[in-house]
Amino acid sequence: MLNPKSLSAFYMLGGLRGLEKGLRSDRTAGLSMDEKHVSGKISFETATGSESSKLMNEGVSSPDTPVERTNTGLRQVSSDAFADRKRVFRDNRIPEKKGKSFLQLVWITYNDKVLILLSVAAVVSLAIGLYQTFGQKHTANNPGVEWIEGVAIIVAIVIVVLVGSLNDWQKEKQFAKLNRKKQDRSVKAIRSGKTVEISVFDVMTGDVLHLEPGDLIPVDGVLIKGYNVKCDESQATGESDIIRKRPAEEVFAAIERGEDTKKLDPFIQSGGRVMEGVGTFMVTSTGIYSSYGRTLMSLNEDPEITPLQSKLNVVAEYIAKLGGAAGLLLFIVLFIEFLVRLSGSGATPSEKGQQFINIFIVVVTIIVVAVPEGLPLAVTLALAFATTRMLKDNNLVRHLKACEVMGNATTICSDKTGTLTQNKMKVVAGTVGTNHQFGKGSSDPTEDIAEKEFAISLSQKVQKLLLKSISLNSTAFEGEANGEQTFIGSKTETALLLYARAHLGMGPVAEERANATILQMIPFDSSRKCMGVVVQLSNGAARLYVKGASEILLAKCSEILSDPEQDLSKSPMTAESTEILKGVIESYASRSLRTIGIVYRDFEKWPPRNVTRIEGDGNQVVFEDIFHRMTFIGMVGIQDPLRDGVPEAVKECQRAGVVVRMVTGDNKLTATAIAKECGILQPDGVVMEGPEFRNLSKFAQNEIIPRLQVLARSSPEDKRILVRRLKDMGEVVAVTGDGTNDAPALKLADVGFSMGIAGTEVAKEASAIILMDDNFASIVKALKWGRAVNDAVKRFLQFQLTVNVTAVALTFVTAVSSSDETSVLTAVQLLWVNLIMDTLAALALATDPPHDSIIDRKPEPRNAGIISITMWKMIIGQAIYQLAVTFVLYYGAIAIGIAEQEDLTKVVSTRRDSLVFNTFVWMQIFNQWNNRRLDNRFNIFEGITKNYFFLGINIIVIGLQILIIFVGSTPFNISSLHPSQTGPQWATAIILGLLSIPVGMVIRLIPDDWIRKCIPEAFKRKSSPPGLMISDEERFNDYPDVFTDVRNELAFLRKLKGGRLNNLKFAVQHPLWLPGGRLLRKLATVISRKSLLALHLLLSHIEKVAGPK
Repeated sequence: MLNPKSLSAFYMLGGLRGLEKGLRSDRTAGLSMDEKHVSGKISFETATGSESSKLMNEGVSSPDTPVERTNTGLRQVSSDAFADRKRVFRDNRIPEKKGKSFLQLVWITYNDKVLILLSVAAVVSLAIGLYQTFGQKHTANNPGVEWIEGVAIIVAIVIVVLVGSLNDWQKEKQFAKLNRKKQDRSVKAIRSGKTVEISVFDVMTGDVLHLEPGDLIPVDGVLIKGYNVKCDESQATGESDIIRKRPAEEVFAAIERGEDTKKLDPFIQSGGRVMEGVGTFMVTSTGIYSSYGRTLMSLNEDPEITPLQSKLNVVAEYIAKLGGAAGLLLFIVLFIEFLVRLSGSGATPSEKGQQFINIFIVVVTIIVVAVPEGLPLAVTLALAFATTRMLKDNNLVRHLKACEVMGNATTICSDKTGTLTQNKMKVVAGTVGTNHQFGKGSSDPTEDIAEKEFAISLSQKVQKLLLKSISLNSTAFEGEANGEQTFIGSKTETALLLYARAHLGMGPVAEERANATILQMIPFDSSRKCMGVVVQLSNGAARLYVKGASEILLAKCSEILSDPEQDLSKSPMTAESTEILKGVIESYASRSLRTIGIVYRDFEKWPPRNVTRIEGDGNQVVFEDIFHRMTFIGMVGIQDPLRDGVPEAVKECQRAGVVVRMVTGDNKLTATAIAKECGILQPDGVVMEGPEFRNLSKFAQNEIIPRLQVLARSSPEDKRILVRRLKDMGEVVAVTGDGTNDAPALKLADVGFSMGIAGTEVAKEASAIILMDDNFASIVKALKWGRAVNDAVKRFLQFQLTVNVTAVALTFVTAVSSSDETSVLTAVQLLWVNLIMDTLAALALATDPPHDSIIDRKPEPRNAGIISITMWKMIIGQAIYQLAVTFVLYYGAIAIGIAEQEDLTKVVSTRRDSLVFNTFVWMQIFNQWNNRRLDNRFNIFEGITKNYFFLGINIIVIGLQILIIFVGSTPFNISSLHPSQTGPQWATAIILGLLSIPVGMVIRLIPDDWIRKCIPEAFKRKSSPPGLMISDEERFNDYPDVFTDVRNELAFLRKLKGGRLNNLKFAVQHPLWLPGGRLLRKLATVISRKSLLALHLLLSHIEKVAGPK
């Protein structure tokens, strides 16, 4: 019936009456809470029969029935409840998508260029090592441990793969758990005649559910009754138009009368969302049988590659290429030396072969050193650490790239209500008529009266008028929240209802509504900024109650209550009264109060004469036709106080170079007051209203945006336009939103923040990060963690490159200058430096939490390189220092007197070589401390007490290095003399290592501009000229409609007819191969005639330009 929509099937099933019988439900009372097993049978003939039913009465119990809240979202419904219904139709759960197994994740992690290159090096190294170990003779001084190198590399690969896979596996489990929690939400259903809140998972076929604006529809069904219900089904069907829904009985009657059914749609489709109106519908399919369920079953989202990982892949590839080039060059040099010495050598063929293998080992070692195997681990650890800690800071990261992108955000467009404020509304001021007020905000308390005294002073009739206007013109209802009985719904409406209950003597709101006869409901609409309800009076007349934005309602009033303390007498609305009320509105707004106006109008009969009726319902009238000549009752000021810490958080953003903009639906004065209180609005800032901004030209918008800090009275479309303009200007934009209509802006932004408490499901799905506490201060924490992730990887990269440059250069030079073609650092020593320290350094440097100074710098440009000038300065400076020290020790230690000449025939390794190795390692240990800072400041100890990983890993590395020097003589080629290093040699190694810190301070004193000037122009990053930026929405605005149609049709065809379109593409690119006539005939097979005319004109133009060739 719903896939595709079929009115024929709907009619054959007997319409709503047949579905009601067949599903054993009741359109008024819904399912019974006590249902377990259903007795008897209903045949198709019985369900679709035409005999009268006792269930003919239709009714929407939205505001009229008592409300209860059940805890089905917190506990499982009893196994016996709805047993037969579950057996036949199942509940509304979607089977969980089977996650990847651990082995699959291992394989995915292993498919990394760096790891594959490292694996090749490991295989070659292990093969050579096994040949040396088992294919040659060894002495006591030269044991067979050559295989250790290859095994150690394999261990490194295993560590990287296991850590990455375990992180992904844990993340998948965590995300699955969070998704279950995220998808579970409450919906309002009617069961046993009462409105209850149940878990969306517990919705059953045959349930009667409520529809309200912003709802994401969880199941399929048919509309029972509604007031102007309109749905957006673009997510479910691809149909971009808003579809108006008709009650099922009305559609069934129209079919029986043979009327045109083209615009009749009673179907409520899952996956859509309610844009306007309220109503109830009967559920016909749930879970995997619903349209949305089938779509979810077919979805399979692949893991994303983050921008940081993309940049690192490029860096890793370059490093690997340079390492390979260095290895190849070294091989050529050593091989030439080998060939030159070969002719005069008296070595045996076996010894000559061994010499060649030694050359090959040195070359493989250089390549192994050059490959940055710690990079994948650093990224994995940084993201895993950050996302885990961000969750503790109330940031649920849905897309990993949001972590990194948020660090470089340049502007934040924030909602006001619930994000900057507490979202706890309270009526603190009020005005009835022109001069009857409370909560004036005067500095003298004696001039003001309390809320209770104000209400008592009103006449009984005025109190009743206010009471009815508040209680009936509302969609909020009574329920339980946090163990307390309160109202559930819009914060503004709940504030009014709480005031009415406390001071106007309002009883249960369900009773108030049950005792009234509702003739028409006008749901709240963001374009008209108000809502209303038409109620039948006891004398047969009708009364329209409207509440909404005060300035809009005031403009529609022609009368006002003249003496509210006496009766309902009215007087004309004079210019003086209007000015007084405008002054009250401004005074409320200047105090950051939201002003809500309350007006009414009486009609002698309903529907009134000379008004336009809504198509399809004779008793429903167009609201705009009756929304005039209103009587002004009064207005209230509702306060939503700022959240704690918001002004400080805004200041931190501004310190970080991030512009905070407020985008709110409140009026200009209220928005300005709140913005000043938060610190968002600066003296040179601009405040605009949404319609004013929307109507500006694109050029004018771009001119005003740099100074625009508050956008008031804005619609979701205004927010989307603002985000689009900011992105076109090159800004990195973060946006907050909670409503369904905020989804386009959230999706368009670089980082979308949705509200975990107040946000709709659609907003959460469109966002990248969910604020679990709806607090702006949490956005600042996300900004800090974003920068921390980027800094963590950069710190490690800076350290890694310093080690790699120094180790490769040292190995290359010493191997070439050595008489036996061996490097001062052996393969196993390099492995300790390159693998163990880098792997541990990744853990130490990638787990640094954000420092307090992290927000004292401007965000990086969108196209900035991953290695900055400051980083290159430190890498090159430290590499020069380390190479100078190691070369002096290697070539001059004996001359200086630090080491003595030793007989190489009696020892495997000299004390001099061990001194070089020990000093080199100590320089890396202290250089880790240097790399804790990426800027030119000197405080490298900032936040050190917060990173226990860093302190612990440094202690472990120092302990292992001492152990290697004392007992690692055989595998690590340390001098076998006792002691292997003398006291002065130990002092030399540690002091030269410690000097890395003051050397780093000297390097930081060198201005970055000096380094920038030294870089040849050929190596500088070329910035693209500031050309004309054309957004997607305006790219085709200057083309005729027929050309736009061609574009749209070809875009659609590309998805469905890829092969034919590719042939078409070739034909258009090579017109000489396919004359115009044949081209048009070929096009005619896939596109419409209207579009052919456009293409014919286009081809004619091409022929004129190309000439007669």
